[in-house]
Amino acid sequence: MQQAPSAAQDASPAETLRPGSGVAHVLNRGLNVRHIRFMALGSAIGTGLFYGSASAIQKAGPAVLLAYIIGGAAVFMVMRALGEMAVRHPVSGSFGQYASRYLGPLAGFVTGWTYVFEMAIVAIADVTAFSIYMGFWFPQVDRWIWILAIICFLAALNLLSVKVFGELEFWFSLIKVVAIIAMIVGGAAIIAFGFQAAGSTVAPGLGNLVEHGGLFPNGFEGLLASFAVVMFAFGGIETLGITAGEAADPKKVIPKAVNTVPVRVLLFYVLTLGVLMSLFPWNEIGSNGSPFVQIFSGLGIPAAPHILNAVVITAALSAINSDIFGAGRILFGLSGQGHAPAVFGKVSRHGVPWMTVVMMAGILLVGVVLNAVIPEDVFILIASIATFATVWVWVMILASHVAMKREIARKALPASEFPSPWWPAASVLTIAFMALVIAVLGAFEDTRVALYVGAAWLGLLVLAYRLWVRGNGRRRAELVDETSPLPVVASARRS
Repeated sequence: MQQAPSAAQDASPAETLRPGSGVAHVLNRGLNVRHIRFMALGSAIGTGLFYGSASAIQKAGPAVLLAYIIGGAAVFMVMRALGEMAVRHPVSGSFGQYASRYLGPLAGFVTGWTYVFEMAIVAIADVTAFSIYMGFWFPQVDRWIWILAIICFLAALNLLSVKVFGELEFWFSLIKVVAIIAMIVGGAAIIAFGFQAAGSTVAPGLGNLVEHGGLFPNGFEGLLASFAVVMFAFGGIETLGITAGEAADPKKVIPKAVNTVPVRVLLFYVLTLGVLMSLFPWNEIGSNGSPFVQIFSGLGIPAAPHILNAVVITAALSAINSDIFGAGRILFGLSGQGHAPAVFGKVSRHGVPWMTVVMMAGILLVGVVLNAVIPEDVFILIASIATFATVWVWVMILASHVAMKREIARKALPASEFPSPWWPAASVLTIAFMALVIAVLGAFEDTRVALYVGAAWLGLLVLAYRLWVRGNGRRRAELVDETSPLPVVASARRS
């Protein structure tokens, strides 16, 4: 009979830095299934839904629902691939280490640092958004004060313990989820009972989905253009895989979270936007502020802007919190591989890689300066660059998974305990879809610069790897395979 692992045994050897590094320590496993489910929900439900959805609707019209369904299905396959690897190798550093193990050290270096880059630029945008939201209530207070305050607050909480982080993210995400459910239920009630939504020029009903230019008012090109915004909205859900190194029971927690979270996110997006476009003609959505203000106003709630402001402030806090966690844990994994300075592998007595939190706080302080010298319009560019980085990381997750499956077959290794479905057809189709999204970024002028910035970033990373990575950093990551033994072997042991 197997004994429950002790605190010292909780982490796999891959989570301990190389001997002689002088900073060896292990992360605490303090995240349960409740924490991880809501962390993934919080990462994927943010400004991409609350504000970015209006841009997607204007590009595709009601066909945006199809875009979210297709995009959501592709993201689900990415998460199943990541989940299979996370159950087999539950390490902090996640997809960065998987890429290093199965694709080579250069791939791991590029994937890990691209994710850190993505989280950094998104976090800077999020802290600036937070300051703008607070300015709605306190216009007399300088925005940089809010940025500085929230950086110090969240950094301090992230230094306490991973369980504190998990609890904080749970409550932040719960507020967003409750608000979205309220929007869906309230909007559905207006449609079902035939009430006239305040501010609407037409009667509510499902007919609004096809009566204003049809389901594809901007043609197939409009549907394709919307994918750039749609995939940005789903960005961050891969943070779920990073939690494997700190999950209390990865083999139980990760499959439950992977199977439920993407489906819930997809339902939230499709149901919310379906209700919204049934209440208002698609070409009127977002013309007078956030589309979600329109839902609350349509319900006859006079304090709609204030309610939404409270929700989006919570969304921004949740996003910043997840950004700090995700980038920090990837840096911890990169340090263990020799792909980042060893100082990022130092762990506090609470089991937190404290130097990574300090670095992310320092990056966010750049937001104080950028907030003063860069116009707000530049964050549209940041969103498209983040989309490129996100899709690149997803492609590397899928490629690592394909390489792992081939190795399992070639070496006759034990079958995965949480296998990705419809292998290999679904994986091949998902990779092809991700390539299409990158092509879409280059096809339209307002997002094309993201390809230039992305290509330059990847080139710089390759150069940095060639110049500075030495020794163990040039070797593939060594990950322990924690797949359970075959049942017949386990039975023989018990007898």
